[in-house]
Amino acid sequence: MSSSPEAINNALVDALHELKALDVQLLDVSKLTSITDTMIIASGRSDRQVKAMADKVIERAKELGIAPLGVEGEQQGTWILVDMGDVIAHLMHPTTRAYYQLEKLWSDDQATSKTSK
Repeated sequence: MSSSPEAINNALVDALHELKALDVQLLDVSKLTSITDTMIIASGRSDRQVKAMADKVIERAKELGIAPLGVEGEQQGTWILVDMGDVIAHLMHPTTRAYYQLEKLWSDDQATSKTSK
């Protein structure tokens, strides 16, 4: 199944909203790095919710024909990274997210950021 990048991003964001993820951000970082085009950043209230969010993103990616290239942080659950090539999802606790400030790190005049839903 071949979907547009926008359709893939929307499907992954929708999957996070289904699990009541907090403050879901979609960042276009294609002009800032060659490692990925898009980063999705979202928070969960607990280790269990963050792990469930990662599982849901992986499940939705597979439904779209995208095999995740790697997953890191599943054991701890405070920050789980799901690498899907053109999209990388950072799923974390609000305190971890506030500490690392990925939105600030990856923001630039060249990048566009939008809050979804």
